[in-house]
Amino acid sequence: MKKVNFFKKLSLSRKLILGFMATIIVGTLLLMLPISTTSGEGLDFLTALFTITSAVCVTGLSVIDISKVLSIPGQIFLLIFIQLGGLGIMTFSSFIFLLIKKKITYEEKELLKEERNIEDIGGILKFLKKIIITVAIIEGIGSFFLTIKFLEEMPIRRAIYFGIFHSISAFCNAGFSLFTTGLEKYSDSIIINLTIAYLIIIGGIGFGVIDSLVKNIRYKNKKLHLTAKVAILISCFLTFLGMILFFLFERNNPETIGNLDFGHQIIASFFQSVTTRTAGFNTVPIGNLESSSIFLFCILMFIGASPGSTGGGIKTTTIGVLIFYVYSIVKKREHTVIFNRRIDWEVMNRAIAILIISLLYVIIIIMIMLTVENFESEAIIFEVISAFGTVGLSVGITPDLGVISKILIICTMFLGRLGPMTFALAFGGTKKIEKITYPKENIIVG
Repeated sequence: MKKVNFFKKLSLSRKLILGFMATIIVGTLLLMLPISTTSGEGLDFLTALFTITSAVCVTGLSVIDISKVLSIPGQIFLLIFIQLGGLGIMTFSSFIFLLIKKKITYEEKELLKEERNIEDIGGILKFLKKIIITVAIIEGIGSFFLTIKFLEEMPIRRAIYFGIFHSISAFCNAGFSLFTTGLEKYSDSIIINLTIAYLIIIGGIGFGVIDSLVKNIRYKNKKLHLTAKVAILISCFLTFLGMILFFLFERNNPETIGNLDFGHQIIASFFQSVTTRTAGFNTVPIGNLESSSIFLFCILMFIGASPGSTGGGIKTTTIGVLIFYVYSIVKKREHTVIFNRRIDWEVMNRAIAILIISLLYVIIIIMIMLTVENFESEAIIFEVISAFGTVGLSVGITPDLGVISKILIICTMFLGRLGPMTFALAFGGTKKIEKITYPKENIIVG
């Protein structure tokens, strides 16, 4: 009885963290089973933990070649946990409760609200049903087009399997591929590039944004939420800016897109810009990128996807609020205004806190890994930011990382998936009302 009371007293953030941890433990044990590997020996604990954490946190970083090391059952286990991580633990468990007609408690609704970044708990079950139906339709369409392409080189059963696997992996922004070199051999395939990009974009834009867009289209007088407007604006801006810059940086690089014709260079540049935000698929060898492209990727990966989505990073809305905040300061405005709406100070304080906490965490992890590893600093920085943004791109150093670095990357993927503020709120205590108001004094900055 005490244990139940103890769990009930935990904050929503701590319950969410424990839920993800429990899921990762179960997944780790499954990958350690003999049936999960082609060798019949199962993965060792650290490798299984790293792999399943990457799946649940929809990252895609891997210390093994899953196409060769994992058996079909092992790959299916991995795919289940990718879907579980993409939807969210509470979203998935609530769906199971609905299937067995079990009543969802108010506390579980609150957890679901916390996980999905929903403002209002009202109508949350209706929203949950919409999520499940939307995911099924989107992944089904993606599977269909991918299967058509894979049928050109595979038997029908294998093509369907590959289509389903890559569709789920792309929509969940996981980046796991059943090809050893990712999607590099499909750099000139319009079907693969556009289908995977479509899945990544929709998965990374957030379920709340999708719901708002559908309502806007269905009910013409229904306005988009401010969150949806900012998420779409920043996502489009980053995608096309990233595409243009990548094209300029890599157009003369024969080891990436230099040998492609102009049309395929544009497609490859667009795909890389989309996938870098949080997906982890690649159609060009990441290890052969120019340093300028690596730096660009680090920025895009750090920002990541939108809130309530399958992706990580500090989120598009966070950077959007900060950009408009800085703009209001430059223009000497009293308030920060976005699309004719005034933003509350609490929102801006939260955005600043997310940025600072994220930067401090990433810097600390990078410093530790630079101390214990012998790789180039550029590769270490890229690896850490990729893990934090739950992107999954790598210059190829992941399998060769030491034990300490692998543990640090596991922690980084975990924090990146749940969000820095979730951990800050989990371990920072409850909000306190100040009983004393101290005198104000200016401090010179800048």
